[in-house]
Amino acid sequence: MKCPFCTAENTAVKDSRPAEDNTAVRRRRACEVCGGRFTTFERVQLRDIVVVKRDGKRAIFDREKVAKSVTIALRKRAVGDESVEQLVSGIVRKLESSGETEVSSEDVGQLVMDALKTVDPVGYVRYASVYKDFKDPSDFARFIETSALEDGSDDS
Repeated sequence: MKCPFCTAENTAVKDSRPAEDNTAVRRRRACEVCGGRFTTFERVQLRDIVVVKRDGKRAIFDREKVAKSVTIALRKRAVGDESVEQLVSGIVRKLESSGETEVSSEDVGQLVMDALKTVDPVGYVRYASVYKDFKDPSDFARFIETSALEDGSDDS
């Protein structure tokens, strides 16, 4: 593994432990040249999944992009980093276990929304506001009302 600080090829593993609900291995490494320390994660990747975007373009599924969007939706919310990693790992497992090699960006977005809905309702609405491209406050109200009706949690 190359050192991210000096790009030397010689790094040593100092500590390894399971991470993300035993779906990854977290390794602490140290560079033998500059002494820099950094962390890497090792995960099983069953196959490359291609995401078909709304405009028809195709891109390799990027776990980090999903993690970043979830983190943004949950910013300043009481949801820990470990919960975010478990949420993202669950989404990746669902995609990989589906057996599909191509998935639409809408399907990925819906998986993220479904996962966020169970973790944090505010993060869920934040994500939905970008994913569904809300234009004004009435879009928020309509979405929340529709979401409450789907849950059967209508208070009226």
